[in-house]
Amino acid sequence: MKLILYQLFFIILIYGCKQKDVDTVERPSVFSLKSVFVNGKNSGFEYKELNTTPVIKLSFSSPIEKSTVARAIVLYNTKNESLPYKTTFENNANEITIEPNAPLLQLSGYRLALSDALESPSGGKLQIPVTISLKTAIDSTDKFPVLSNEDLLTLVQKQTFKYFWDFAHPVSGLARERNTSGDVVTSGGSGFGIMTIPVAIERKFITRAQGLERMQKIVAFLKDKTQKFHGAFPHWLNGATGAAIPFSAKDNGADLVETSLLMQGLLVSRQYFNGQEADETALRIEINNLWRGVEWTWFQKNKENVLYWHWSPDYGWEMNHQIKGWNESLITYVLAASSPTFPITKSVYENGWTGNGNFVNGKEFYGIKLPLGDDYGGPLFFAHYSFLGINPTGLTDKFTNYFTQNKNHSLINYNYCKTNPLSHSGYSNSCWGLTASDIPDGYNANSPTTDKGVIAPTAALSSFPYTPVESMQALKFFYNKLGDKTWGEYGFRDAFSMNQLWFADSYLAIDQGPIVIMIENYRSALLWNLFMSCPEVKTGMKNLGFQSPNL
Repeated sequence: MKLILYQLFFIILIYGCKQKDVDTVERPSVFSLKSVFVNGKNSGFEYKELNTTPVIKLSFSSPIEKSTVARAIVLYNTKNESLPYKTTFENNANEITIEPNAPLLQLSGYRLALSDALESPSGGKLQIPVTISLKTAIDSTDKFPVLSNEDLLTLVQKQTFKYFWDFAHPVSGLARERNTSGDVVTSGGSGFGIMTIPVAIERKFITRAQGLERMQKIVAFLKDKTQKFHGAFPHWLNGATGAAIPFSAKDNGADLVETSLLMQGLLVSRQYFNGQEADETALRIEINNLWRGVEWTWFQKNKENVLYWHWSPDYGWEMNHQIKGWNESLITYVLAASSPTFPITKSVYENGWTGNGNFVNGKEFYGIKLPLGDDYGGPLFFAHYSFLGINPTGLTDKFTNYFTQNKNHSLINYNYCKTNPLSHSGYSNSCWGLTASDIPDGYNANSPTTDKGVIAPTAALSSFPYTPVESMQALKFFYNKLGDKTWGEYGFRDAFSMNQLWFADSYLAIDQGPIVIMIENYRSALLWNLFMSCPEVKTGMKNLGFQSPNL
């Protein structure tokens, strides 16, 4: 019996010792990220407005196995590429400091990803994977050599002109709607492109002979190949065949506003190529035939006292869009009144465009009185498109002084961005300008009342005649400080948002053209002088009640 008890005791003793040995073995355990500091500041897992050499300090509840860091902690850029960094371990490897090997890009997004492949020396795993968002701020260093004001203006005009010269459609010479449009050319944007040719000749970017040759090509295509509707052009055309391309489901015919922007350019070209040589004389004759062929009165839709924007051979007047002020379409009524063949009467202008004075505003915004239009003025292209040719200097009627209208509209837009009531990242007195442009998820007519946080360089740069100081400040900022993001093959890219760290890779004809033209009007009034020298325009504007030293 005693033998049995001794054996039992021995077994229990051995089992107990083994159990004790098992319990004392260190088992792997999870650990956690305790804190994150970037440049000495803690704001959770999201950090904005960082410099390009941020210092990221991570603190853990357990020491870290150094050999697991490289595979478990990865710094990514927006292209999902991993970037090299250096590490420093402190406090018995409970803390890791991470610094990028090379400076990050300004105004860019990065993420530091921590996976559960991160281990402790005992094999413990990071309990919860973590991603830390990092966004860099503006790098205030100059991205290009600093130029004088005049040299910078010339560079911007020359580079932007390339959109209409180098990137013009090879068959028609017309302007592609945007840099990804293929055969799609735009009537209004082509009108803008035509107006850049005299600028390029005068600034010696091209010769007069080259400019004339391009205009001969364009006008021959417009005359012989393009589809027209009662003399008016569609919004979009096939640059190779001249066939209308629908802008929308029922917009597959005439677009009178686009036609007027094209005619504005053609009339400028007619006035510029004024030589007595046979080729320049022939060009003027062909432009006159296109100009005289537009049946402006047809677009009164059964003789109503208003002009209509669209007419389709398939849908007639179904779009039913009256052209009424205040917007970009003053040029349409001016040219319709100036037509030598199908002129509208003053009553059409007064009832249609002005709404018998309904477009008057008169309120103040930021202490600046806005004579006409919607509150805050709308997108800035309202102050540009019609006034590429129409000189607002000293231009008045019973409603307003048109230079004051456009200047005040521009200053309201500037002050809105400077004040930045929606706290958009980047808005300032150097970074301003809201107008129609691309946005991160599409296209929008940006203005103080439709603000998406997107700045379009064309807005401030095309306002040079009205706000030369504010526009130059913006130009230097866009070029010197943001140039590595905004400047490209055809000048400034269309738009950007510092909120979303988004920079468009697009160029649009209707945004590039006004930059070249309005900078030149600021510098020399070249396009204003050419357009206002048209005798038909002088007569038409006088008939509408305008007064100006240029009429």
